[in-house]
Amino acid sequence: MAEGLRERKKRQTRQHISDMATGLFLERGFDDVTIAEIAEVCEVSVNTVYNYFPAKEDLFMDRSAGLVDRLARYVRGRGAGESAAAAVLRELREQVEAVSPAVGLVEGYDRFLRVIEGAATLKARLWHLQQEQLTRLEETLRQEAGAAADDWLPLLVAGQLNWVHATLTAHIARAMMAGRAPDEVSREALVLLDDLEDALGGKVLNYAVRGGR
Repeated sequence: MAEGLRERKKRQTRQHISDMATGLFLERGFDDVTIAEIAEVCEVSVNTVYNYFPAKEDLFMDRSAGLVDRLARYVRGRGAGESAAAAVLRELREQVEAVSPAVGLVEGYDRFLRVIEGAATLKARLWHLQQEQLTRLEETLRQEAGAAADDWLPLLVAGQLNWVHATLTAHIARAMMAGRAPDEVSREALVLLDDLEDALGGKVLNYAVRGGR
């Protein structure tokens, strides 16, 4: 269905508030910017800001919902004959090869990371998002494999794949904060991905292979 005028205005207002807030955070740091200042810059009320973003952290991590479901989405979208691990590794490898902002390979990413490093509440929120990502992935693996409630294997596989993702993104983050060029970091990250895949055992690599149609 086509987006209505009211829905479009709400979406645009939400995006405007998010963009303006992010600009302030990048310029001054997360803790030194207040909701009242964001509302003033956006020419809206404080209540309007809270209507769109229940917590201040939501303003900075506006795209967190997509991040939480990322690995589970890769598993659900795997092709015939492809295991869950193969799908995750393929998607990550494609993003690294494409020098994609989705894995932090973009100029200016270091500024975003420094805002997080300077705010304890953002670091705590990021940790919770990572745990949600792990939980979502385990639930998806359990459903896709038809595993019993007491089967420990989905948790093992989810933990290993989450570790691959966390190790990859942490490596990219450190390199970008050191001022490295995205394309150079991409080449190193591809080697790292190969090493991470080699470290995975057969149970993980061959779990939840999708049957042919």
